Amino acid sequence: MVGWRYRGWPDVIGLSSGSATFARQSGSPMIRTTLRLCAWSGCALLTVSQVASLATSVAAAETPARWDGSYLGVHVGYGRGTITPILGGALSPAGQPGFGSLSGGVFGGYNVQTSNGTVLGVEADVTFPDSQPHAESLWAGTSPAGLVTEALGGLGSVRLRVGHAQGDWLGYVTGGFAAAISHTSRMSAPDADDNVARSHLRLGWTVGAGVEYAFAAPWSLRAEVLYTNFGTRDVSPPGGPAYGARFDLWTARLGLAYRFTDLPGRSAKTATEGSGIDWEMHGQSTYVLQGYPAFRSPYYGANSFSPWPQAKATWTASVFVGVRVWDGGEVYFNPELLQGFGFNGTAGAGGFPNGEAQKSDFAYPHYNTSRLFLRHTFGFGGEQETVESDYGQMAGKRDVSRLSIQVGKFAVHDVFDTNSYANDPREDFLNWSIWAAGAFDYPADRLGLTYGAVADFNQKQWALRAGYFLVGNEPNSSNFDMALFRRGGYVTEFEQRYAIADLPGKIKLMGWMHNTFSGRYRDALDLVAATPGLDINDAIVRARRGNTKFGYVVNWEQALSDTVGLFGRWSWNNGRNEISAFTDIDASLSGGLSIKGASWGRPNDTVGLGGAINALSRDHRDYFAAGGYGVLVGDGRLSYGTEKILETYYAVRLREGFVATADYQLIVNPGYNRDRGPVSVFSMRLRAER
Repeated sequence: MVGWRYRGWPDVIGLSSGSATFARQSGSPMIRTTLRLCAWSGCALLTVSQVASLATSVAAAETPARWDGSYLGVHVGYGRGTITPILGGALSPAGQPGFGSLSGGVFGGYNVQTSNGTVLGVEADVTFPDSQPHAESLWAGTSPAGLVTEALGGLGSVRLRVGHAQGDWLGYVTGGFAAAISHTSRMSAPDADDNVARSHLRLGWTVGAGVEYAFAAPWSLRAEVLYTNFGTRDVSPPGGPAYGARFDLWTARLGLAYRFTDLPGRSAKTATEGSGIDWEMHGQSTYVLQGYPAFRSPYYGANSFSPWPQAKATWTASVFVGVRVWDGGEVYFNPELLQGFGFNGTAGAGGFPNGEAQKSDFAYPHYNTSRLFLRHTFGFGGEQETVESDYGQMAGKRDVSRLSIQVGKFAVHDVFDTNSYANDPREDFLNWSIWAAGAFDYPADRLGLTYGAVADFNQKQWALRAGYFLVGNEPNSSNFDMALFRRGGYVTEFEQRYAIADLPGKIKLMGWMHNTFSGRYRDALDLVAATPGLDINDAIVRARRGNTKFGYVVNWEQALSDTVGLFGRWSWNNGRNEISAFTDIDASLSGGLSIKGASWGRPNDTVGLGGAINALSRDHRDYFAAGGYGVLVGDGRLSYGTEKILETYYAVRLREGFVATADYQLIVNPGYNRDRGPVSVFSMRLRAER
């Protein structure tokens, strides 16, 4: 991986190397939309990377403050608005017509600066709602036909900017046209599956003001406030009466922009000796398209792969910023845009075939603060090691003997259960039970993230790490249980490093335990036996209380040569109560081989071959056989057999920072059901990174 790295007030950019969904529908409209998004994000990353390489030739001399030229950036913020329905027919309100949430998006524009410091420009932006449940909700109402809701899909604007530049600072006012996409839907009941939806375009205007600071050529940071008004728009929910709605919004946001022309320069002396900001940034975009042909299926349920041919796609785009705030202290921020679906709304197999498919199925892009954490490292002196710039890692030197404390929002898998050859579905294996330990029910929300704290003590040949994390307030939830330490997840891992004939290897032994508000499978089965007519899925909800799940993971990797690596994992949990966050696996054995293409003249290509065998506990399989549904699995019936998975991929580096991957997976007994399958899954993955 190549990353931008900035120290102090640089005039040059040094390049240093080092190393995610749609309404339940498939088909070409979704695929075309996602392909366009992938193309846009990839082109943006390519353009910025080209300019970054050119920036190394900029002279390290003091230059006049100039804001001319084009720019591209990302923004995050918080919006608070009101929507005032003008009710029609029998439609009546069902909630407070106000809303507010985080949001994020992209912007770009062009400036012209006059000799007296006046800056004139034009700018366009696109903003998407937050990924949290109901963040995009505008208003809800009831009608004789059922529940009516309106949700914000996204908004954008084209604006003029007028400002005055004073050295590194630019103050400005802005205003122009705005547009928003909203979606109205109607369903007979809140949890019904008879939802029908319609999209609407809202037009309006926006005004605002902001200030921008050029802190490191060619980068600038901005803060701005915008007011947007969409006036009154007549809306006709499907199958319901029409109504009008007035919609306005106040938004405060921060933005980071890359200038395609030279910004206020700094001398070489200032760059090397100043007490400026030490920071780094990476960016990536990943698109995964998957499909499978029809397969044998005498029946299927709510959590099954549908037996007819299916194609789904996912897309992510993200930025990862690291800032060194003091000696040993670093803050990391990872905003992301997420869109797409896994098969059947990400359900159907314990070893699900797309590691980029989280469980919130976004029909249009959503913003998410995926990581925001502080890490402080205490060095104990002695031997040091060089660290290369990477996601979640700033370049420099650090003591080998050290203690790192990390607190904030991140993924448990950022720290635990990592593996050099099977670790990241954006780069290597896609299957959930191969890139991760399948039976590790790690604490997370529906996007795979959580809040927690980790202590990592490192020595030259070994490391010991432990952490505490928040868990969901119920299984498969995006809301966290705030009964701290009474509920939560605990993870401990010991890592031993070694070498065989100078070829490095690692073995990691991990134990974990969490207490969650969950139901025991046997308690639910007993309730059904004692209560004629009670559905097993209602019984498991009745059975929920504080229950403990625990397990372990053995994680191993071994280099066989400079280009070949072997890996394996064995994981197990006690399988007595509901899965909290990951997937329906109680025991899993996985392993495989990773080969670099040096022997056939393609040293940056990678071939992977892996497999997994997944199993359920006795209580878990009896629950599914009785018609139960889990986090990812449930056919309504079950003829139990272990789930067997084979995956192979070939990743081709097309050019620096661009990789295309062809992937094939064979899933035997999907969802542990011998009556269904096997399923052949074909995948294409495109990734751009910098």
